[in-house]
Parts: sequence; C-alpha cells; structure tokens
Amino acid sequence: MMTDLTHLPTPPATTAERIRWTIADGWTVVRRNLDHLRAQPGEIAAELMFPALMVVLFGYVLGSAIRVPGGGNYRLYLMPGLFAMTAISGGISTMMSVASDQGRGVMDRFRSMPMARSAVLVGQTGADIILGVLAMLVMVGFGYLVGWHPTNGPGPAVAAFGLLVLFRYAVSWGGTLLGLTLKEETADKLIPLVFPITMLSNAFVPTENMPTLLRVLANWNPVSALVTACRQLFMGTASVPTSGSLPLPLQHPVAASLLWAVVLLAVFVTLSVRRFKAAGR
Repeated sequence: MMTDLTHLPTPPATTAERIRWTIADGWTVVRRNLDHLRAQPGEIAAELMFPALMVVLFGYVLGSAIRVPGGGNYRLYLMPGLFAMTAISGGISTMMSVASDQGRGVMDRFRSMPMARSAVLVGQTGADIILGVLAMLVMVGFGYLVGWHPTNGPGPAVAAFGLLVLFRYAVSWGGTLLGLTLKEETADKLIPLVFPITMLSNAFVPTENMPTLLRVLANWNPVSALVTACRQLFMGTASVPTSGSLPLPLQHPVAASLLWAVVLLAVFVTLSVRRFKAAGR
C-alpha cells in the first residue's frame, strides 16, 4: 500500500518544538533498543557481569602484587579505575549497536521516516546510558562486597557517579561516530582497544614508576583525570597525589574531566549528526 506523502507530519517551526520532537522521537528509539536487549538476555548478562568479574580479577588475583601510593587497601584504590573503565566501554557498545543497525539497513529506514534526524542518535546513546547506569549499580554492589565504600560523604559520591555518567555519554557519542563510519566487521575488531586506553592510565597502577614516555602519556590521558577525580570525590583530597610535577589535569581532575566531557560532546555530537545526515543524501 502506498503512503500518502501529503499527510506526513511537517517538521516543527520553532526551536522549542523541535527540541520536544527530538526528545519524543529519541525516547521511541531508546525503547526500541531496550526491547531488542530484552530479547537478548545473554547480551545484558555479559554487559552487567563483566564489571563484576573485573572487580574480582583485579581486586584479588592481581591486587596482592600492587602497592598503593602511601599504603592502604588496593581495592579502595582500584574501584574508581574500574568505574572509569565501565564508562569508557560505553563507546564500544554504542559503536557496535550503531554499526549493526547501519549494516542491516535500519538507519536507512529511520532516515525515510518523518522523525527528527538527531533523534536516532539521541536514542542510541540514551539506551547506552541506561545500560551503563545498571552496570555501575552492579559494580557498586560488588564493590561493597569486597570492602569498597565511599569515605568522603554521600554528596561527593553522587557527584562522582554523575561525572562518570556524563563521561560515558560523551564517549558513547564517539562510538556513534565510529559506528556510522565503519562496517560492522571492522568495528568488531576495535573492541580490544578499550583495554590499552584504560591500561595506559592511572586506573589500575600508579604512573610514577612507568618509563618516562609512558608516564607522560598516562598522566595526560583523559581517563587518568577521570579516575583521579573519582578518587578525590570518593575518598577525599588526602588520597590524591599533590606533587607539583603532576600535569594540570591531574592537579584539577574534576574540572579537567568536566572539560574533557564537554569537548568530546561538542565534537562527537556535531560530527555524528553531520555524518548521519550526509549518509542519507
């Protein structure tokens, strides 16, 4: 049956109406993605259990061989790094979801529908945030089981989790851009890259004993700023090194992490929306 194109809704005229249109259509895409995940419980289980396995692996298997700066429990030092790794992994999961939809022609069908163009990408990243929050909650539960807990009060702890969610959202837009650019089989080969990105940081080990080049790269890695910010917010400033030799992002980690998130969002949102529109021409 042919569609009467004269009865398709026209795009809203005002900015406020366009924002509401984008949010409404984006929420529809979020629900669609979550419905797909519910039909694949194994994928949800893997996404939620992977952080828990990392807590056990690093906390008990490797933790006994690693010294914490100034002494102390390695698992308290470790948990902010694992939270940051979970935030970074959001880019990988979004990349795979977008690449899969792109390869199966789902994106072309979205483009043919009378919906806000940016809503498709807003929905993809929104679904990832919901899954990411669930993964962090699972990790919090396992963290308490192994002896971790925030010691700097509930307010800073909430701020730390807010920063992690914001950073994951920014990184997921980077995954969206990669998913729109790469074929699914190529994107699949990039999954292991999340480990070098997080390993070359202060997430799991102190950087002061690294070779000079690696130490410089690790200290300027945005992940290191995010991890240091979380350690500061979870455990207080006393747990964060105050050496004058530290680069500026590690001296002001919360501000640096916020700045990184804003910059990444500005760049990746713009490029992703532009790429999505250009692919439909």
